[in-house]
Amino acid sequence: MANIYYIGGSPCSGKSTVTEILAAKYHLFYFKVDDFIDKYLKMGASKGYEICKKQDSLRADEIWMREPALQCQEELLYYKETFAFVLEDLMQIKEKDIITEGAAYLPELMRKLNISNNRYISITPTRDFQISHYKKREWISFVLEGCSDKEKAFSNWMERDILFAKEVQKQCIKENYVSIINDGSIEVDEYVHRIAAHFGLY
Repeated sequence: MANIYYIGGSPCSGKSTVTEILAAKYHLFYFKVDDFIDKYLKMGASKGYEICKKQDSLRADEIWMREPALQCQEELLYYKETFAFVLEDLMQIKEKDIITEGAAYLPELMRKLNISNNRYISITPTRDFQISHYKKREWISFVLEGCSDKEKAFSNWMERDILFAKEVQKQCIKENYVSIINDGSIEVDEYVHRIAAHFGLY
């Protein structure tokens, strides 16, 4: 049976950066959930899952001009609807040692799978860290293409992810999982060291 290490959290927190380094350093197979988000959305929609069907049909304004709280609620529901697809792909990997990351790994879902405390950790950003790093992403304008008010849409997006981060932190406390909050004050190498130690990789 494969050794699987899970990194959850929220977008723009440094999950991918840390996971890439850990995978290379400890010779782990890296499974990135975000690479398959569109695939899982289509699969859920084809099965008639409510949130997947809804999100698959929305135009840009219908996505980003909604209240951030509603966006966050539906994002959480989307991950719950598609979680089985993530696990199915994960179980198809033949490598012995796997590290995987994505917002899909909600603490409450990890606990339902009986994932041990030393095989899961979450990383979430502070508000300032999140917004400053999102603004550096070249694909932001592509995501917001078609929005009538891109500034408002971006603001709603940021608020959605801030609410999502708070929910993940709250779930970590409830489920007794370790949660790292990235405010940008600690170097990436230090995060790598902390997470490697948490997972017992050295």
